[in-house]
Amino acid sequence: MEIDVEFQSGIPLYEQIAHQVLEMIDSGQLQPGDQLPTTRDLAVKLGVNFNTVARAYRMLDQGGIISTQHGRGTFILEKREKKPVGKHKLENIEDLTKFYIRKATYLGFNSEEIRACFEEIVERNEDKKTGD
Repeated sequence: MEIDVEFQSGIPLYEQIAHQVLEMIDSGQLQPGDQLPTTRDLAVKLGVNFNTVARAYRMLDQGGIISTQHGRGTFILEKREKKPVGKHKLENIEDLTKFYIRKATYLGFNSEEIRACFEEIVERNEDKKTGD
């Protein structure tokens, strides 16, 4: 498992870590049942504070992506279909949106370009749902 953080990106490190874990799951690099490094091991490897990794893992845990079992470790869950409910659901979509905006801004896109791309993707997704 290879995670890299960009200290100068303006994107909080915990968001970068969580996002990269999600990308590795989506790409198949991480499979259900795979064990993640301990928070301390990953923090040392990345040169970040232990609490930064713990916060990333907590976000993923609340989103139903991973499960931390005290004394055993942290594992990728079988199903990603589990949707967070209530306050956690709203927090997760806000975190994802903030990450997207920060990353796009870091890459040099302006607000109008970001908004246009976002709206186009949402529209395409709606078209797929309705079968158009």
